[in-house]
Amino acid sequence: MHSASFIVAFAGVATALNNGVGKLPKMGYDTFNAFACNYNGSDVLAQVESMAKLGLVKAGYNSLILDDCYTLKNRSSSGALIADPIKFPNGMKNFTDSMKAYGVSASAYSDNGYETCAGYPGAYGHELQDLMTWDEWGFNYLKYDNCYIPFDNITQENMFGRYQRMSDAIAEYAGMTGKFFEYSLCEWGWQQPWVWGKQISQGWRIDGDIKPFWSAITAIIDQASFLWWATDFYGRNDMDIMEVGNTGQGSPPGNLTYEEAKSHFTAWALLKSHLIIGTDLTNATNETIEILGNKDLIMINQDPNVGQSINPFRWGINPDYVSNSSFPAQYWSGNSSYGVVFMVLNTQNSTEQMFFNLTESWAIRAGRQYSVYDMWSHSNNGTAVRNMTLTLPAHGVAALLLNDAGPEPTDAGPPFCGFFYQCAFPNGTYASN
Repeated sequence: MHSASFIVAFAGVATALNNGVGKLPKMGYDTFNAFACNYNGSDVLAQVESMAKLGLVKAGYNSLILDDCYTLKNRSSSGALIADPIKFPNGMKNFTDSMKAYGVSASAYSDNGYETCAGYPGAYGHELQDLMTWDEWGFNYLKYDNCYIPFDNITQENMFGRYQRMSDAIAEYAGMTGKFFEYSLCEWGWQQPWVWGKQISQGWRIDGDIKPFWSAITAIIDQASFLWWATDFYGRNDMDIMEVGNTGQGSPPGNLTYEEAKSHFTAWALLKSHLIIGTDLTNATNETIEILGNKDLIMINQDPNVGQSINPFRWGINPDYVSNSSFPAQYWSGNSSYGVVFMVLNTQNSTEQMFFNLTESWAIRAGRQYSVYDMWSHSNNGTAVRNMTLTLPAHGVAALLLNDAGPEPTDAGPPFCGFFYQCAFPNGTYASN
């Protein structure tokens, strides 16, 4: 464990780029976690068909990112990207048109270096040319990776400047065509993209590649517990492609339990990360679709009026503001258009009683009682006065929506203040006396 409270000092240092795209987190599908490079157009179209059939397009998952390996390894004589003719025998434009028939748009993957991470052509030196190609192919979103980058004495830029090259090209292309690409940085959190990413993009990865194991999920949540402040409309922390559904399959095969998968999805949704599916949907279980299609959590993620993430109000196992990648912050809250949001995460390996005072959340009004709605059971669960106690299974989660139900009962009695210190009667006597 180590103290990470210093990170909060960077809050609010940049203004979000608003060029009309990417106000809300992206919802869609990415080929990488399920297939790595082992996919073709038929495989991908099967995922799109499943998204539509299973109700996921209707739920908001309306984009598909062709991750690495969709082109040939050499450019044309004019320097253009060439779609792999074996994987996409009818051409890329016909392929993306087929996707759009299901209500799913196409998104591109590339890299700010000479090559992508799998050794295909990167966009360095071809930024504007590649944007033209992607537009011709029907893409409108770009995930931009960080492999095979040029020497410092060539770029004479740090990470910010290297990623700004594509941002500038996107602006130039928009000036020519009126079309803005949504731009998401995959820099793995190497050089604090949460500080500068919002100036040039709509999203930025905060950590290395996710894996379908509980230890990977908790490590990302731990990282996000110190970076929540960077997320808002038009710019957000990207916690990576989701691993929901990859138990026993995927690349690599995972082992998340049902409770862990629920916790994973809850954190991604309420921290306002992109919601990008990364599993083979042709064999998805009912539990997988239940989790990915949770309409209440998606509603919070896609809130049109509140762009901020929830934030921890108490770490629980650890002292507040202390990092622990295995046992991250447990008690979270924030505001929404639909009520006050609470996420309570049991990071321990056994069933636990989880207790909190309502007024530990900044969004709660003291002296009031609150109706409680459970965003997993989709049911109203009575009224809370002052505090709540929850019983959660190992690695389980509660996602609650609280709404003001009037003044607390007159017979509630002491304590008279959520904050003990300086709580006083009208005559100046401290309530603690």
